[in-house]
Amino acid sequence: MRATVLYGAGDVRVENVPDARLIEPTDALVTVSRACICGSDLWPYQLMQPGEPPRRMGHEAIGVVEAVGSGVRTMKIGDVVVMPFAYSDGTCAFCHEGLHTSCVHGGFFGTVELPGAQADALRIPLADGTLFVLPVGADEALMASLLTLSDVMGTGHHAARAAKVGRGKTAAVIGDGAVGLCAVIAARRLGAEQIIMMGHHPDRIALAKEFGATDVVKERGEQAVARVRTLAGGLGVHSVLECVGTDQAMRTAIGIARPGGAVGRVGVPHYEAIPGSEPAFYNNLTIGGGPAPVRAYVQELLPDVLEGKIEPGRVFDRVIGLDAVPDGYRAMHERAAIKVMVKP
Repeated sequence: MRATVLYGAGDVRVENVPDARLIEPTDALVTVSRACICGSDLWPYQLMQPGEPPRRMGHEAIGVVEAVGSGVRTMKIGDVVVMPFAYSDGTCAFCHEGLHTSCVHGGFFGTVELPGAQADALRIPLADGTLFVLPVGADEALMASLLTLSDVMGTGHHAARAAKVGRGKTAAVIGDGAVGLCAVIAARRLGAEQIIMMGHHPDRIALAKEFGATDVVKERGEQAVARVRTLAGGLGVHSVLECVGTDQAMRTAIGIARPGGAVGRVGVPHYEAIPGSEPAFYNNLTIGGGPAPVRAYVQELLPDVLEGKIEPGRVFDRVIGLDAVPDGYRAMHERAAIKVMVKP
């Protein structure tokens, strides 16, 4: 079978690898019908150091169950399933608390330890606790939006939850990538009255407005902070959804939050210490977030996708075959695409 392998910065290849197979009784084997390239995939694509072991990439997928181990109880061959970016047993203390990304037996797809989903097929460990069976056929027209439930829509929702978005509140979204755009959907869905999108790519800004952004701030740094605070009546916003993960993004988040506000950070942090800790302390800010437990959110978000109330699949603006995945990485790296769907 074919799979995507990252060998070094800028060096991603599609190669023939041994076929995926069942190993444990709790495994399922899934043929991948849709996968995609994530913004977080670009970090190793840009920064992977010489000497690091190759990685089979991809952590978002929808597929069809081809085989199940003897211990699998909740799905059968032929089921269409969505695969969250983390696997989990569904039974540990943290899974019961809705924090599947902290599962004591879990982990993440697309790592050195576990092959990724930009491939023809994939072994899913702990299938009962990981996969979610979808009430659709394999050719369902909603497939793009359903695919976002594996990561970006759930991650945007997690940012909104951590930032305590609520009815009548003001919110700002930092980052106009796929997660940031889904965060706009999430903020609107949870009732935010004013949603400020911070970004500067025209195509993404246009989509953010269609998703519910009421204001746009294209400035950066101190100019951006001043602009957002002005738009929010001089007080700052109640909720900041930080979807980038850089030092500057977090400084901006703390700068635009009003006293007593909350920052939900879901951008993978590329700093060791949270910047701006002193103003965050004196302004009584709540800073939360992390890797989104998207498995816990699928059941909540799925009805809105099926009913067409939200359309997060619109973040996909390019569809490619598996053999074109290297071109897809380049397109996202060069900001020529928002998010690339892969159809093996």
